[in-house]
Amino acid sequence: MNAIASAWQNLAQIKGRTLADLFEDQGRVAAYSTRFELPEGAIQFDWSKTHLDAELVAGFEALAAAADFDAMRAKLFAGEVVNPSEGRAAVHPAMRGAGNLAVAEEAEALLARMGMLVEAIHQGALGEVKHLIHVGIGGSALGPALAIDALARDEALVDVHVVSNIDGCALEAAFKACDPATTLLAVASKTFTTIETMTNAASVLAWFERNGVDDPSGRVVALTAAPDKAVEWGVDETRVLPFPESVGGRYSLWSSIGFPVALAVGMDEFEQMLAGALAMDRHFESAEGFANLPLRAAFADLYYTHIRGCQTRACFAYDERLRLLPSYLQQLEMESNGKSVTAEGKPVTGPTAPITWGGVGTDAQHAVFQLLHQGTNLVPVDFIASIAPGDTLEPAHHRILLMNCFAQGAALMAGRASEDGARTYPGDRPSATMLCEDFDPATLGALIAFHEHRTFANAVLMEINPFDQFGVELGKEIAKQIEAGGARFDASTEALLEAAGLG
Repeated sequence: MNAIASAWQNLAQIKGRTLADLFEDQGRVAAYSTRFELPEGAIQFDWSKTHLDAELVAGFEALAAAADFDAMRAKLFAGEVVNPSEGRAAVHPAMRGAGNLAVAEEAEALLARMGMLVEAIHQGALGEVKHLIHVGIGGSALGPALAIDALARDEALVDVHVVSNIDGCALEAAFKACDPATTLLAVASKTFTTIETMTNAASVLAWFERNGVDDPSGRVVALTAAPDKAVEWGVDETRVLPFPESVGGRYSLWSSIGFPVALAVGMDEFEQMLAGALAMDRHFESAEGFANLPLRAAFADLYYTHIRGCQTRACFAYDERLRLLPSYLQQLEMESNGKSVTAEGKPVTGPTAPITWGGVGTDAQHAVFQLLHQGTNLVPVDFIASIAPGDTLEPAHHRILLMNCFAQGAALMAGRASEDGARTYPGDRPSATMLCEDFDPATLGALIAFHEHRTFANAVLMEINPFDQFGVELGKEIAKQIEAGGARFDASTEALLEAAGLG
């Protein structure tokens, strides 16, 4: 038995304690809750309502040592290969200024180039610009959509519409909201060949032409790791914003994929978001063991998936500005760690990523919390909230919001006994809370970077590669076969193709 298998065996033999028992320790909250300082403000990471205790923490620290976590983390920040199946580094920390110096300097230069274009657009170099249609898919859309929805609610410098779906209804909705004479198009594609993105981009150009826009290609900005292909497609090189090939799609918000964010809220706020992420990078790179917040979260994640058999993990943002965070985390976590083989290509010996899902409080309380409190599934829950409100209405709104957030965590933990089974709450159900002092660009950056590093830490301890995503390729290949014609499929698929007129 190797050291990793032995560490898992030792963890499985630890007798878990109830939350009520754990909270008999008066120092519990202080030990399992940490204030993370940002350039301005802070985030309180409270993992005290999870079932982690000293014995489990020691067991997981032993697992981290067996998995050589420190060495893998060092490889990530050094810009060495951490994606063995594709022979690539993962340089998203360097996009924020952390890690490999050469890559960080290149990122700084690319960021300066993006800033100059953003400033030129704001100053009218491309004429009056009121709207941007940003077409991308996956990480090229989810990250920008999250950041813009979170940060540009009050007063956007440019009205941005993120379109990812190939369903024409999505693009038509953007057309209805935009004036073609004052609209730019951003095409976000790592390879500049993604069929959904390039089809949507061509349709935007056709919309420009139908509406009498002079030189439609002059209204296009390309965000890509294949700048030559963008130029071949017709984008002037002055409006091509490259990013490194080793920046994965779901980690690309920090690169030129963040262009629509900077255009909407300004380069200063985008750089503040980078600064918040950098602060989390510095912490993750240097903090050891349980003191390392993303690693601590991974300990809890793996306890629930591997020891307690939980198949899902929920995230509920008690802040309307973070309503898109659960969707963002779904891709980050499930595309990264939804694997069935190790980094060496061998079958895994246990579960990998849980299904990530969630919603917005208090809406979710009246929709799905019934299952969390009384259902037969044990679901670890993350709550995220801000002490400072994002609105200017009567304080009662925010007070009620926060009271509900804290009440849910307390109720999940405490439960309530009753002679009426329908009114019995079993309790002893875990949650973690991320409480922000305020919600600003730096806070958003730190939260996203926290989850990136949490995902990486989980992967290292499970011995899997979080940076490839071959699972998304097979469906694409079959779609191309259907488009080309001549291929035969199962009887059900053939019948569906015939019914849809695609046979």
